Amino acid sequence: MKLRTILMAGIAGGLSANMFFATGIIAGSVPPGSDGKAGIADPMRWPMVKAPKLADAATEAKITALLSRMSVEEKVGQMIQADLPSIKPSDLRDYPLGSVLAGGDSAPFNAPDRSGIGPWVDTARALRAVALEQRPGHEPIPLIFGIDAVHGNSNVVGATLFPHNIGLGAANDPDLIRRIGAATALETAASGIDWAFAPTLAVPQDDRWGRTYEGYSEDPDLVRRYAGAMVEGLQGAYSPAGSDSAVQKGRVAASAKHFLGDGGTTNGIDQGDTAVGEDDLIRIHAAGYPPALQAGAMTVMVSFSSWQGVKMHGNGTLLNGVLKDRWGFDGFVISDWNGHAQVPGCKEDDCVASVMAGIDMLMAPYDWKALFKNMVAQVKAGTIPMARLDDAVRRILRVKFRLGLFDAARPLEGKGELLGSADHRALAREAAAKSLVLLKNQGNILPLKANARVLVAGSGADDIGRQSGGWSLSWQGTGNRNSDFPNAQSIYAGLKETLSAQGGEAILSVDGAARNKVDAAIVVFGEMPYAEGQGDIPTLEYQPGDKSDLALLRSLRARGIPVISVFLSGRPLWINPEINASDAFVAAWLPGSEGGAIADVLIGDKAGKPRRDFKGRLSFSWPANAAQAVLNKGQAGYAPLFPLGYGLDYAGTSKAAAVLAQPLSEQSGVSPASANTDTWFARGRNPAPWKFTLRQGAVQVAVGNDGSTVAVGEALSLRPVDAGGLQGAGRALTWTGKGDAALTVTGGPVLDLDRLSLGNALLLDYRVDQAPAGPVRVAIGQGAALDLTPALAASPVGQWRSVKLRLSCFKQAGAQLKAVETPFTLATGAPAGLSIATVRIVSDVSDAICPAAIARP
Repeated sequence: MKLRTILMAGIAGGLSANMFFATGIIAGSVPPGSDGKAGIADPMRWPMVKAPKLADAATEAKITALLSRMSVEEKVGQMIQADLPSIKPSDLRDYPLGSVLAGGDSAPFNAPDRSGIGPWVDTARALRAVALEQRPGHEPIPLIFGIDAVHGNSNVVGATLFPHNIGLGAANDPDLIRRIGAATALETAASGIDWAFAPTLAVPQDDRWGRTYEGYSEDPDLVRRYAGAMVEGLQGAYSPAGSDSAVQKGRVAASAKHFLGDGGTTNGIDQGDTAVGEDDLIRIHAAGYPPALQAGAMTVMVSFSSWQGVKMHGNGTLLNGVLKDRWGFDGFVISDWNGHAQVPGCKEDDCVASVMAGIDMLMAPYDWKALFKNMVAQVKAGTIPMARLDDAVRRILRVKFRLGLFDAARPLEGKGELLGSADHRALAREAAAKSLVLLKNQGNILPLKANARVLVAGSGADDIGRQSGGWSLSWQGTGNRNSDFPNAQSIYAGLKETLSAQGGEAILSVDGAARNKVDAAIVVFGEMPYAEGQGDIPTLEYQPGDKSDLALLRSLRARGIPVISVFLSGRPLWINPEINASDAFVAAWLPGSEGGAIADVLIGDKAGKPRRDFKGRLSFSWPANAAQAVLNKGQAGYAPLFPLGYGLDYAGTSKAAAVLAQPLSEQSGVSPASANTDTWFARGRNPAPWKFTLRQGAVQVAVGNDGSTVAVGEALSLRPVDAGGLQGAGRALTWTGKGDAALTVTGGPVLDLDRLSLGNALLLDYRVDQAPAGPVRVAIGQGAALDLTPALAASPVGQWRSVKLRLSCFKQAGAQLKAVETPFTLATGAPAGLSIATVRIVSDVSDAICPAAIARP
C-alpha cells in the first residue's frame, strides 16, 4: 500500500499522519534498513536538545490574532514558495504566497541573471508591495525572500565570495565563521533578501559526492563547532527579545540544511540513500543540528536524500518526532527544490504526506499554482487538518515577526557600498589565506622571494569563476567571466600586484609556453565548477583519461623550472602524478573572490622570509589511490595519503612526512573506464567504456577507435576527418537517404540522467557537410527525440559549430532518462552530411537551446 494511501486511510479514521510515523505503523511499507528500523526513528534515542523560543508571549498573541483573521487561502499561501521566473508581483493578488526564492539560475525581474544590487532590491520591493497591499478580503503579510547565499551573497554581482565550506573547514576557526556569517548577512539584507539557505551541516563521508565542498569536514566534531557560529553570524546572537535578529540590523534568517544524512549516501550519489543505523545517523550526520538550533536557527531545510529507504521529505519520526518534539524547534521546516514530489504517492503539485510529516513550507518552484489549489481543497475537505495548517502558518509567521518583516523600515536595503566592501573583502582574503593547505614543499622552494620573476600558468590562473566554484552567479558556477566579478581579483592578478610592488614580476602564460627567464612557475589548475548532481563522480582520479594538467607540469619541470602547484578543488582527489611533478603543492580548495590570498602566503619578502604562514590543515582525509572514496578517520583500515589534520607550515617543512621522501605511486587503483560517465566522443576517440555503433533496423556495425571507414548497408557511412586542427579528431557521417539509419553511443553502464536533467546539457561540436534533405533526430535514451534540423539549417556548410541541448528538453519531450543504455542517437532517413567532433554532457547551459520534439520513426 502506498504511503499516501495509508495516510489518507488513517486520517479518515481520526489519526494524524504524525501518529503513524511516530508509532512506526508504516515500518513494513519499505525495505528494512541496516538496523531493521526501515527509516523509522526512535526519538527517545536522540540526545535531548532544548532549542530557544523564537517569539515571546506578546508576539504569540499577535500571531494568534492574525491567524483568526486569515482565510484558508491566505493560510495555504503562507506554506508555498515559488521561484522568481514563475511568478510576477500581480500573481500575489490571486495567490497570497508566503515566500519566493531565487534559484541558482534565476534572475531578478526585468534584468539579466548576472545583476547587481539594484534589480534585486527592485524585485524584492515589487513583491513586497503587492503582498502588503491594503485591499478588501486581504490580510497584509510580508513575504520572506530566500536565496542560496552559501559562500557569500553569491547570486548578486559585486558581492563578496568567501571560500566554500571545505576551505573554511581547513581554517579550523569558529570565530572566522561567525564573522563570515555576519558579512554575508549584511550583503544579503542590503540586496532586499531576508533568508540565506545556509549553513550546510552535512558531514560528507564519500568524497565522490558532488556537494562535498558544501561540507566543512568529514569530522562531525568540527561541523558541530562551526554550526552555531555560522547561525550566530547570519542571525546575530540569540536573545529572547530577538533584537539582533532583524533585517533592519543587517541580519537574515539562517537555514540549517539538509536534514538529515545527505553526506552519507551510498556511493556518494546525490539525493541517494543513507543506509546507516540510527546511532551513526545521530553521532555523525546530526552533529551540527543541536548547536545550530541552540544558536536560534529559524529554519531547517529538508534533504533530498533518504534514510534507510524512506525519503526525508516524508519522514515524520525525524521531522516531527525528533526535530520538533524532542528538540523543541519552533521555527519552520522548508522542503528542498520540489523535494516533496519524491515522496511515494506525491507529485510536484500534490503532497499531503510531506505536510503531515512536518514540512511547513513547500518549495514548489514551477507548479505552485496547482499546488495552492490542491492544498486549499485538501484543507476544506479535512484531508489536511486545520490544526496542522495553523501550526505550519504559526511557525512561518513566528519567523517573519522575529526577522522584523512586519516593520516597513529597512535602513540598509539598497546600500550598494555594502557589497564587496573593503572590510568584507579583507575578511574573505583572510579566510582564503587561512584555508590553504601545504601538502609538499620540496627543498623549501616556498615562500618565493618578493622580487622573483614568476611564470603564472594553468587554466585556473586568471579565472575568478573557476576559483569560486559552484553556486557563484549561476547554479553550477559555469558561464562566468572575470568581468562578472567587479569587486574580485584572480589568483594571477593577486600575484602580479604583490610581486610588482616589490620589484618582482608575474608573467601570465596559461599554457606555460612563454619562454621568459623565470625563477619559478606557479601553476593554477583543478576541477571545473560544478554543483549538485553534475558534481557526482565515479572515482577520485583527477582528469581520468586526459592528464593535460599533468603534461603542463612535466613540461615546465623538463625545462628546469621549479613548479609550485595551486590545486583548485571541491574535495580531495587522487593526484599523485601531479604531486610528483611539483616541487611544492598547495590545496587551495575554492578560495572565492580574493585570489590575492594565494600571494599573501606563497610570496615572502625580498629575503625569502614568510609574510604569512600556512595555517590550513586538512578537514578531509586525502586518498592514497582513486578507489579510496570512503576514507574517514576512525574507520577500520584507515590508510590515507595525508590524514585528517595534516598540513605543513614554513616552520616545519623540513620535517615533511616520510610519505613524500620518495615518488608517490602513480597506480590509481581504478580502471579509467569506470570514471567516465559523461564524455562519449572527444579528440577522435570514444573514451572507454563507450563506443559508436551504426544502426539500420536490426543491423548493427561497431565503430572502432582506429579511424577506419565503416558503413551500415547503403544508408550510412562513417569516416575520420580533421577537427580543431587535430588529425582525425572528428567523424564524418554520410546518409544516402536509402533508409533510416543512426549513429548511436553504447557500451557503458546504465546511466541515471534524470537527476542531471535540470542544469545540464548535451554538447555537440559539429559541421554541416551537406544540408539535410529531411528531419535529423537526436535522442537520449528511450522515448521521443528532438529535431536538430533547424540548428543545422542555420549553420554554414563547411564550418564547425557547437550546440547545447538542454537535458530537460529531452525529458519534457517524453524521453525516459532514469535508466539510459543508449545515451546518444543521431538519425535521419534523408540524404545528409554531418561531421561530429564532441559528444558529451556539460553543466554550462547559459547558451543551451530547446529544440522541438519529434517522433521516432
